[in-house]
Amino acid sequence: MKSTSLRRAAAPGALALSAVLAVSACSASNEEDDDAANTASVEGGDELSGTLNGGGASSQEAAMEAWRAGFQEATNPDVTVNYDPVGSGGGREQFISGGFTFAGSDSYLEGEELAGAEERCGGTVVEIPSYISPIAVIYNLPDVDTLNLAPEVVAGIFAGEITAWDDPAIAEDNPDAELPDLEINPVHRSDESGTTGNFTSYMDATASDVWTFGETEVWPDVGGEAAAQTSGVVSAVEGGEGSVGYADASQAGELGTAAIGVGEEFVEYSPEAAAAVVDASEQVEGRGDTGLVYDLARDTTEEGVYPIVLVSYHIACLEYEEELDAELTRAFLTYVISPAGQDAAAENAGSAPISDTIQEQAQAAVDQITAG
Repeated sequence: MKSTSLRRAAAPGALALSAVLAVSACSASNEEDDDAANTASVEGGDELSGTLNGGGASSQEAAMEAWRAGFQEATNPDVTVNYDPVGSGGGREQFISGGFTFAGSDSYLEGEELAGAEERCGGTVVEIPSYISPIAVIYNLPDVDTLNLAPEVVAGIFAGEITAWDDPAIAEDNPDAELPDLEINPVHRSDESGTTGNFTSYMDATASDVWTFGETEVWPDVGGEAAAQTSGVVSAVEGGEGSVGYADASQAGELGTAAIGVGEEFVEYSPEAAAAVVDASEQVEGRGDTGLVYDLARDTTEEGVYPIVLVSYHIACLEYEEELDAELTRAFLTYVISPAGQDAAAENAGSAPISDTIQEQAQAAVDQITAG
C-alpha cells in the first residue's frame, strides 16, 4: 500500500478568534438567559434583540465559537447565542423536551427521537447539515511520527483484540516505525455521543467481523478508558503514553493522528478528504425538503477519501410558538450555512464547507421557519 499525506495546516486566525469569544461565552442553562429569551423582542425592523439557547454536539464547539462571533459581534450585537456542548444525545434530548430552541447533533433524528421532535415542534422538524469534519484517530506515542492503521486494525484495537503497539497487525503496515512494546489504552466517550455513533458506524461498515457491536452512540462494554465529551477524550489520550482515541479532528492538538486504510492507500485526514466522502454518499429518502440528512459511504475505496467523517446537523422546528424564537433561529442558521459562516468555521475548526448545492437546499429549508 502507499501512503497519501493530506494533513492540514493549523488555522492562522483561530487564536485571535477564540480570544474575542472569551468574553461572550455563557451557559445555555443560565436562568437569566432563559428570562431574557422570554422577554426580548425584535426591534428596529431587521435589527434583532434577544437570547437564543441551543446545545448539543461537542464536536461543533470550535465552529460554534466562530459562528457566534460572526453572528453576534459583526451584525447582531444585541443578540446573545448560547451553546452548551453537552453532546449530541443530550442536545437532542433537551431539544425534544423544549430546553433548547435548537440543537447540534452528529447524527440525524430517527425513530422515537424523530417522533418526539415532531411532537415538540407540533409538526415538521428542520434538519440541515452545517458542519463536515473528519474524526481523527488520535494517539500518544512520542517516538512514532506517522502511523498507518487498516480498518480491521482500528476495529481490533477498540474491540480489545489488539492490545500491544508492536502487534504484528500494526507492524505490517508500519515497517519504518519504531513501535514500542507497550500496552494499548483505547479511550472512548463515556457520554452518549454522535462522534461515537459515527466512529462505530465506520467500524461496523468496514470491519464488522471484528467490531461486532454495530453502530451505537453509547459505547458498549468492551473495556478501555472512558472520558466525557471530546475534550475529555483528548485529555485522556494526552495524559497517558500508549493511549489512543477518536475525536473531531479540530480538537486533535499536538497528538499524533493516524492515516486510515482506504482501498490500496493510507489517507490522512483533511477537510477536503472528509468532504469527498459526503459527495460519494446518498441523501436519506422520505424526509422532505426540510430533512437534509445523509447515509455516509463509510466503506468507500475511492482514492483520496477519508472515511471516518461526521456530518453534524442543526436541528430546529419548522414552526415555533413564539415569533422571537423563529426570528432568531432563522437568522442564526442563515449565518451558519452562509459562505461567511462556513469560512469562519473552516478557519477556526478546520471543517469542510458544505457544497453550494447543500447550501441552497439548506437555505430553502431555513427560510420556511416561522411562528404559528
